[in-house]
Amino acid sequence: MTPLVLTDIEGTTSSISFVKDVLFPYARRRLPAFVRDRGHEPEVRRWLDEVATEHGGICNDDVIVETLQGWIDQDRKHTALKALQGMLWRDGYEDADFTAHIYPDAAAALRRWHEAGVSMAVYSSGSVAAQHLFFGHSDAGDLVPLFDAFFDTEVGHKRDAASYRTIAARLGREPETIVFLSDIVEELDAAREAGMRTVLLDRLEDYPQPRTGEATHGHTRVTSFADIELPA
Repeated sequence: MTPLVLTDIEGTTSSISFVKDVLFPYARRRLPAFVRDRGHEPEVRRWLDEVATEHGGICNDDVIVETLQGWIDQDRKHTALKALQGMLWRDGYEDADFTAHIYPDAAAALRRWHEAGVSMAVYSSGSVAAQHLFFGHSDAGDLVPLFDAFFDTEVGHKRDAASYRTIAARLGREPETIVFLSDIVEELDAAREAGMRTVLLDRLEDYPQPRTGEATHGHTRVTSFADIELPA
């Protein structure tokens, strides 16, 4: 059976710095005006109220904004923050304030595999909605049509083997027919435990100190998508 490629995003198809240097600062900067202008909308209010309730009933939106900005600075993985960031980033993408960084070698390989009939899916800690925005507004254009499925942490933690078994089941695939690509060794360990094949992306731009030898945990290591050889 032709292998299915399951790929991570940050540090794999795209630079780690894009999220930290572009997306996070954009959300932090735009958050006060966003809450002021759209805080009355039910979907926005829902998440703001959740933050308030979690912190003992904060009733002042300015305090909620400060709390959320603090979470951005901490890179906290909170559902409310992720939802609100997603809305802010959607505005940024649609207004062409930025496009999502993608490594040229990744875009070229994804297109080549798609043309060759290889099925592909995404598994990232960012929400599925954020993944669609990312690949839909990338430096290389709209790449969403290349993928058959998108998964986020709704299926489970990325360092938990059970998450990869769930993904395989949802894709209707045996784990051994899936090749998981990531820059995080612990994620690759979990995918391998679930039975998937694995490839470690070790990009100099993201990891100036190469991870070789024992540091790879036995995963196939490449520095570019151009070096990935899919099994027959």
